[in-house]
Amino acid sequence: MRRINPNHQNQRNVLRVVGPTILVVGLGFIAVGMISFFSAFSGNGRPQYFWCMFVGMPLLFVGLVLCKFAFMGKVARYAAGELAPVGKDTFNYMASETQEGFSNLSRAVYEGVQQSKGDSIADRIRKLEGLKQSGLITEEDFEEQKDRILSEL
Repeated sequence: MRRINPNHQNQRNVLRVVGPTILVVGLGFIAVGMISFFSAFSGNGRPQYFWCMFVGMPLLFVGLVLCKFAFMGKVARYAAGELAPVGKDTFNYMASETQEGFSNLSRAVYEGVQQSKGDSIADRIRKLEGLKQSGLITEEDFEEQKDRILSEL
């Protein structure tokens, strides 16, 4: 972290002091504004310090944001510590429970490849001879295809 921002530690420490301080000041302003507002209902006239609500809300927001950045690393490490074992268990469960399915799938793929290759080499050459005898391919084509099939050995 020092290579990216060598002053990171100092900035985090400042945020960890300033954030909660602004948060508490904002809560104080909100409390004064609300007390003033609700005390006006008991016959004390108009609320004198209701304006404190309008100062306290932005301060509360700024304090919360600063606290979020100040403690982001701790929260992320906590979340990772909670989520990593669950992810590991999920992965291991899925790996063990899908092993048979993957075996079946790989077997099916292998069999499909073998079937796509068709019959044995001897059967394929016999089919070529049949095509040559029926006149569908020439002697040249027959020899060329036979050499290609034999090269697969």
